[in-house]
Amino acid sequence: MDRPLKDQFNELGQTSQTSPQYMEAVISALRSAISFDASCCTAVDPKTLLSIGAITDEPIERMHARLFELEYMDDDVNQYETLIKTKQTAAILSGALNGNLHKSKRYRMILEPAGFGDEMRAVLLSKGECWGYLTLWRKSGRPPFHKKERSLLASLAPVIGRHLQRLRHQAPKKDLFHMKHAGGILILSENVRPISCNEAALHWLSVFRGWEKIGGASIPRPIRAVCSRAAAETDDPAKTVISIPGQPLLSIKASRLDGFGPSGQIAVSFEPASPAEAIPLIADAYGLSEREKDIAYRIIRGLSTKDIAEALHISAYTIQDHLKSIFLKTGSENRRELMWKLLDDVLK
Repeated sequence: MDRPLKDQFNELGQTSQTSPQYMEAVISALRSAISFDASCCTAVDPKTLLSIGAITDEPIERMHARLFELEYMDDDVNQYETLIKTKQTAAILSGALNGNLHKSKRYRMILEPAGFGDEMRAVLLSKGECWGYLTLWRKSGRPPFHKKERSLLASLAPVIGRHLQRLRHQAPKKDLFHMKHAGGILILSENVRPISCNEAALHWLSVFRGWEKIGGASIPRPIRAVCSRAAAETDDPAKTVISIPGQPLLSIKASRLDGFGPSGQIAVSFEPASPAEAIPLIADAYGLSEREKDIAYRIIRGLSTKDIAEALHISAYTIQDHLKSIFLKTGSENRRELMWKLLDDVLK
């Protein structure tokens, strides 16, 4: 008798070393329960909901740029942010439109011309935050996805989300490589085609392409995501922090250029993550709770136990209990060592 998919996904989560490896294994295992012709599984930054890496089938890769543009710059049915806000873990395009797929811009402009029919999406949530998206497609002429398949995917989504969260929070490795390849600048056209870049940006393009297993001419999803957000000219930040095993924490930011040259060009920068960006990720990597993070951040600022207790309106004895847990999780013996653990990677 086949094991339940939840058990399989949990085991895959424990044996996978990276999020792309886990996403690829999940998609392969999912085929035994749901029939689909193409898929895309994307890990996202829960703070910005921008892609930090994806595993995408070739037919979808060819139209991924247009899907990105519509997702971040236009309105349509079952968009990921809408699913998150409405707490709808999984949704079927045909079901949302009562079978009339032509009501969807995504279907009319992108999916139908590429030979695809129905689509099913899931947002991969864990502890109230979104850590990824999973999308499945069927070719035109095939039956639409069924409610039972949606229910199954909805039940599996939190399992996938939990493991994507864990894999994102692996402690970054120290690497002087970080400083060597700082200051990357990439200039792209309005339609996200590379125009020029420096050597550091070329390095990071190579790293991301290897991370996502995509060809040398493709723009990696994290870069495309921040560019789409910048081009949309919304109040949402066009930036994300990437954590790749064996690499330092990297901050990617995009800005629209409308000065002296052609309008609509986009500049993308690659810099070491700042302490404000990196310390929360490092604290998460050590498994600190929200209260423990509140206390750890105040220790970094130099507050005493008494000051922290007053700021958080709890007793000094409770602070000491939390500190014991923090020291245990981080392998620290005192406050000075804790500060070194949290700050060394970002100040080195």
